Amino acid sequence: MNKTLRAFFLSAALLSAGPALAQEAVPRVIVSIKPIHSLVAAIMDGVGEPGLIVEGAASPHTYSLKPSNAAALQEADVVFWVGHGLEAFLDKPLETLGGKATVVELEDAPGLEKLPFREGGPFEAHVHEGEDHDHAAGDGHDHEAEGESEEGHDHAHAEGGGHEGHEHGETDMHLWLDPGNARAIAAEIAAKLSEKDPAHADAYKANLAALEGRLDALDKEIAGIVAPVRDRPFIVFHDAYQYFEHRYGVKAAGSITVSPETLPGAERLSQIRDKVKTLGATCVFAEPQFEPKLVEVVIEGTPAKSGTLDPEAATYDAGPDLYFDLMKGLATSLRDCLGAAG
Repeated sequence: MNKTLRAFFLSAALLSAGPALAQEAVPRVIVSIKPIHSLVAAIMDGVGEPGLIVEGAASPHTYSLKPSNAAALQEADVVFWVGHGLEAFLDKPLETLGGKATVVELEDAPGLEKLPFREGGPFEAHVHEGEDHDHAAGDGHDHEAEGESEEGHDHAHAEGGGHEGHEHGETDMHLWLDPGNARAIAAEIAAKLSEKDPAHADAYKANLAALEGRLDALDKEIAGIVAPVRDRPFIVFHDAYQYFEHRYGVKAAGSITVSPETLPGAERLSQIRDKVKTLGATCVFAEPQFEPKLVEVVIEGTPAKSGTLDPEAATYDAGPDLYFDLMKGLATSLRDCLGAAG
């Protein structure tokens, strides 16, 4: 009788612990920034919830790791980040704290289209000898459509000499601002999670398929939103939007600063104000994390209007829908400001 009772209670204990054991089997996943966290959360939907390092309105450009972040990295099984050129604050912690974790640098995801840094806030320095065009003007042309592959187009020319304050490599790291790149990033996320957690590989695969469908629909929606204002030049706070420009053909004419780590001086602000006047830039866009008064200085004495763009999702709540809200928010802000100014 005692053996029967012991077996009964043991079985009951195992049954009650089942969900907890299943939950424990899911990898502990940590993600650096909100836009990438959103894609990871979508892939993990119904399986688990990833942690986030750069929360709230913080920016990866100026972030300092908190003790709670360090503890989370120490316990993590998988860490997703964009790479050295964006989240520089993670370089040393990932070496020292993320020793047991699988660290995935999404800059290396297969299928990404990478663009080089532009060489100055006003962008003109990117025109090369013998070339008639200026990529950096945001012409949005498609190399492949013109019979020229990305591999065949020499993007190695952004040597970094004009990147004021940048300590990054040659690649512009705001990769997520192109839904095509978001697809490539999502596929890499699903692949790495499936390797680490084969028990849930089918769920990751199904979630990836659903996410790809949403990204395709988003791409078409954004193209429609910005179509009426594609020919109207604008100025941005920092040079974060090249992928969005390249995808949708909108015309950023320059940035107040290349790197938000280095605030512009009086000479730079004067250059940008002159550019606003010369080109007839209709809008100058601030960002939530950085000093809005700089934009007021730039538009003073010009007919340009001010707006706000949020490329790193400072004002959005983290979660699987954030990426879609972020991208539609960029498109809508551009349309509303440029349309009103036109």
